[in-house]
This record gives sequence, C-alpha cells and structure tokens, in this order.
Amino acid sequence: MPTISIFFGIAIQMFWYDHSPPHFHATYAGEEAQIGLDGTLLRGSLSPRILAMVREWATLNQTELLAAWEASSSGRTPKRIRPLV
Repeated sequence: MPTISIFFGIAIQMFWYDHSPPHFHATYAGEEAQIGLDGTLLRGSLSPRILAMVREWATLNQTELLAAWEASSSGRTPKRIRPLV
C-alpha cells in the first residue's frame, strides 16, 4: 500500500486494486479511516481536528487524488501528493 502523502503525523495511503468507491486511507496515532476522494468519511474514525485537516488536504488535491486512484486501481504506484502545510 503506497503512502502518497504525510503531514502533521498523518499518513495518507492507497491500496493497489482497492474496492469502490474511490477512497484513500488516513492513519494517525493508532486511528484509521477510509475517506472518499471528496472528503466523506466512509469507515473508521479520526479525531475531529485530524479529520478536518485530512478533508482540507483532499479538497486542495482533487485532481491529484483522482490520478492516484486511477494509478493504484491499475496496479501502478501513484505519485506522491504535496502535504498540507
């Protein structure tokens, strides 16, 4: 599972050949969540502050996230995406 971004201790990853809907995995301090490319919480949990940062990052990187999903869905390693600063 490639890590596509890391910021403020939050790791953002995508599985190869993962199931729909398009999403990424965010982990922080032992918590994990699946987040839709639009920022929707699909499964799991993150603290409200961390979830807000992940959603902001996703909003800023929609084009890159879609390209990463397409790459990982095809078994290719997605490009890294700039972190939230």
